[in-house]
Amino acid sequence: MTAEPGGSPLEEFLADPANCTLDLTAAVHTCAKSLGLRHAVVYLADLQQRHLVPLTEEGAGLLIDDSLAGWCYRTQSLRVEETERDGMTAWFPLLDGAERLGVLAVHTRALTAETLRQSRALAALLAMMVSSKRAYKDSFVRRTRTKAMHLPAEMLRAFLPPRTIGNGHVVSTAVLEPAYDIGGDAFDHSLTTRALHTVVLDAMGHNLLSGLTSAVALAACRSARRTDADLRSLVDGVDQALSRWLPDQFCTGVLARFDFDTGVLHWSNCGHPAPLLIRDQRLLVDALVREADPPMGLRSLLSARDRRVHEARLQPGDRVLLYTDGVTEARMADGRLLGLERFADYVIRASATGEIAPETLRRLIHSLLDSQDSRLRDDATILMFEWKPVR
Repeated sequence: MTAEPGGSPLEEFLADPANCTLDLTAAVHTCAKSLGLRHAVVYLADLQQRHLVPLTEEGAGLLIDDSLAGWCYRTQSLRVEETERDGMTAWFPLLDGAERLGVLAVHTRALTAETLRQSRALAALLAMMVSSKRAYKDSFVRRTRTKAMHLPAEMLRAFLPPRTIGNGHVVSTAVLEPAYDIGGDAFDHSLTTRALHTVVLDAMGHNLLSGLTSAVALAACRSARRTDADLRSLVDGVDQALSRWLPDQFCTGVLARFDFDTGVLHWSNCGHPAPLLIRDQRLLVDALVREADPPMGLRSLLSARDRRVHEARLQPGDRVLLYTDGVTEARMADGRLLGLERFADYVIRASATGEIAPETLRRLIHSLLDSQDSRLRDDATILMFEWKPVR
């Protein structure tokens, strides 16, 4: 049984059960043809966000830092260029909510208002298809990797959420390097109707057991969070899980809950670098510094007292940075450590230009990796969230 004709081309495509089993290449071809577009190609960002790789046809990738398609990806905005043959190419961002997946190239003879509307609808549909399929389609993974991944990194990557999440109140974004050889670093973030939950972890060591420690800690966080446990109970859950299943392992971390209705931030620091607060283009030194508790998995060091949960009230526009010490201990081109002040200054200067948060972290982590003399001494993880309350 097929859909009855009469709706828009995309409606007819979605209503036809036969299209549920189409692979992405066939779906793009079918949709482009029904919309009267000459050609359409999906490009996905590689794991380190350096290249845009064509997913629905063979061909060379495009540099994110040096192409019009890359400009579309970096700014999440439409870009248009004339082609060598008669026609136009329009580049549309592929977004899964706040997460940047890649871009859609639409080749057409003329760019009309109707073409733009249909192409945006096509980009939205394809973004949903990519998000739903990439968890089990190895072809997607292969196209977006540039080399083999080490086993600890493979395990941890399976646990990580999308790099960027957000709603009308708050955006949270994260990066993690070295992408193919992470050991014990991990991050998590999630949204409820009222709050953003964030976690950054750094497990002891740099091997498979380190990755397993972070994976167990993430699972314990999610298990407690999904039963509406408060922050102190959530940290206790991680302590209990590590003590039971990995008694010789521990990890440091910051676990936070931000209520974006009230602007109140609660967090627990378990032997980890303190969060940073940037307000009005300034680093508020020590604003979120509190005495840290012992790492998770070492609950016995607390004696009889409970884990501490701290509280602060944020202001609209505030940016909070959670990070591991591999970031501030990275060597820059001049041989000096990046350090807290240079780290914060980079974020401040980028935000002053209006750069979106995911792009700020993408460029920052690349600056730590790209200089000939710069190097990471450890895993480097950054998670940043920004409060942008609805007016």
